[in-house]
Amino acid sequence: MKKVCIEFADGKKINLELCPEHAPITVDNFIDLVKSGFYDGLCFHRVIEGFMIQGGGFIYDNGLKEKKAPRTIKGEFAMNGVKNDLHHAPGVISMARTMVPDSASSQFFICADDQAYLDAQYAAFGKVCDEESMQAVLDIACVKTTSWGYYDDVPVEPVVMKKVYMVEE
Repeated sequence: MKKVCIEFADGKKINLELCPEHAPITVDNFIDLVKSGFYDGLCFHRVIEGFMIQGGGFIYDNGLKEKKAPRTIKGEFAMNGVKNDLHHAPGVISMARTMVPDSASSQFFICADDQAYLDAQYAAFGKVCDEESMQAVLDIACVKTTSWGYYDDVPVEPVVMKKVYMVEE
């Protein structure tokens, strides 16, 4: 089993179990970015209570500064011709993308509630693996947000991923 931990400055953690059987390209890309330290210091830049928390593409430095990912990958979801039965249930991690099906790179989101309408349209590739992790997702999902530039739903107080790393079993 491949596991990843997102650790925050306050000591809270989100533990994730990855599911390569549903999205092998996505899992390999995510692991590569984790192992390279790409996510360390990035923030959750978009949070919507009852929906999801999104991160993996911005540093917070007196505002949001984009961090470009090294590549884009094939979208592993039914609308893009790939079978992926992982349901967007609470705690499921999935790749964010533009309207272009193969535009996912480093940004991801974690569902705070059931989002069945995203099934077949986004590459779900893992899930939180414990209650404390799910509580951390829910806590982040209800932080106070604002609009910043043309970005909406940005946390007023930055939610920074101190370190993201593989968990050895």
